[in-house]
Amino acid sequence: CKIAGMIDESMDTEHLKNEPQPWEFRSKPAWQRLLVMFGGVLFNFILGIMLFSFSLYKWGDAYIPAEGSHIYVYEEIDGKETLGKKMGFKTGDMIIALDGKAPEDFRQIQIDMARDMVSTVTVQRDNADGGKDTINLHIDHKYIADILNTPIFELAIPFVISNLAENTSNDILQVNDRIVKLDSTRIRYVQDALPLLEAKAGQDIEATILRDTSLITATLPVNKDGNIGVYFTIPNLKRIKYSFAESIPAGLMKAYDATIGQIKDIRLLAKPSTGAYKSVGSVIAITEAMPQQWNWYAFIHILAMISIILAVMNLLPIPALDGGHIVFTIYEMITGRKPSDQFLYVMQLIGMILIFGLMFLAFGNDIARLMK
Repeated sequence: CKIAGMIDESMDTEHLKNEPQPWEFRSKPAWQRLLVMFGGVLFNFILGIMLFSFSLYKWGDAYIPAEGSHIYVYEEIDGKETLGKKMGFKTGDMIIALDGKAPEDFRQIQIDMARDMVSTVTVQRDNADGGKDTINLHIDHKYIADILNTPIFELAIPFVISNLAENTSNDILQVNDRIVKLDSTRIRYVQDALPLLEAKAGQDIEATILRDTSLITATLPVNKDGNIGVYFTIPNLKRIKYSFAESIPAGLMKAYDATIGQIKDIRLLAKPSTGAYKSVGSVIAITEAMPQQWNWYAFIHILAMISIILAVMNLLPIPALDGGHIVFTIYEMITGRKPSDQFLYVMQLIGMILIFGLMFLAFGNDIARLMK
């Protein structure tokens, strides 16, 4: 889709040999050309807001408050010390501040650590006396690239049973039971139990169960998949429902947050020392982000994010993108001088080289990840 009388990414300059026609882009006043160039970006934002609002109205929202949520840190994976341990985090920590600012959504903590290049993470940690200590962890910025690509910690889930599977053979278990030991190993969180259950797949395991205020000892059969037929509830999960009227401003805020997040990501990309360029992905990364089974909620949410990403990317002051055309048009409006066609052609060429370079980087990163 080409705009008549415009030097764009098609690099078609044949029309420039003819006299400008009144219906052509180049014949219009600068303010009209500015509105045309901003139109696509504007409607990307509008589509993102509409999709977020629809999602919130249809399904509501859910998040895990950072306050009251504890982290689980694996000490080693495949014999290598994990990033979380290197950075000083410990299982059971509760993160209470990032550079002095209290986080709200637990799922956003690691993302915000990278986007804001956080220097100090304040955690609340259990001490030997049964009390709580407040500890500041210094975050070395050399880890920014790893923070973007590697999980530091995950939500610690208490081993409290919320439901039983229909075909479970462990009928001794009840809802709200808490398993505190497996084969004499103290269990605090579900993550502590997983390797023990996996090792006992197809066998029995001795369990100590806390029920109300009583301790019960039982032998539990472990199935071949390494589980005992129970479910857990994500602790501290908050759900929010929205009316139609409430969903519109909430969708606007979602789009705003997504826009600010993308701007911060671009800022990271502009600093090669952060290694953020290693996280750039293409359509392969988008495909991998989709669930294995069709899910309307995931589709709508990802589509909204893509629309916001396109809007932000197109606003970058790079020739060949809308943002580049907007910059040249604003320059013309301020100075009263229109850039020459030859200048615009050269800028388009430079812009196309930059865009192709970004595209090759994205595909290269995705292919490298697939090979790993």
